[in-house]
Amino acid sequence: MAEVDPQLLDKIQAATRAAWHAADAVQAYAEQIAAGASAASGGAIDPFIFRLAIFALAVIVGYYVVWAVTPALHTPLMSVTNAISSVIVVGALLSSGIDPSSGNDSGIAHVFGFLALTLASVNIFGGFLVTERMLSMFKKKG
Repeated sequence: MAEVDPQLLDKIQAATRAAWHAADAVQAYAEQIAAGASAASGGAIDPFIFRLAIFALAVIVGYYVVWAVTPALHTPLMSVTNAISSVIVVGALLSSGIDPSSGNDSGIAHVFGFLALTLASVNIFGGFLVTERMLSMFKKKG
């Protein structure tokens, strides 16, 4: 097995700590937004607005986390992305397995579940292809 560069491990750990810090910051911001919305609305928060605020913050943090990744960290982070996508596949399977005749807009959940399953599967497959291609660059030729 190939020896791993300690500096690379330090960079991976630093990126992981930065991602955890960003996630904690997003959660803190979401809680502040929820508290402010709750105070402004007299205690009633519209769930759509709350979820929209969390989504917007996740997009912003995700943008900064992804663009801060150095090329050396691509392969380890790709494996984490594949793991996250596999969790999405489980949720999408549960969502697309809902009986559309049960009411409560379950037809919409069925459609979005199928869409999420398709996109997450493409993401996993593409991630493995890219990872395999990058790892093949380090194999001995001949």
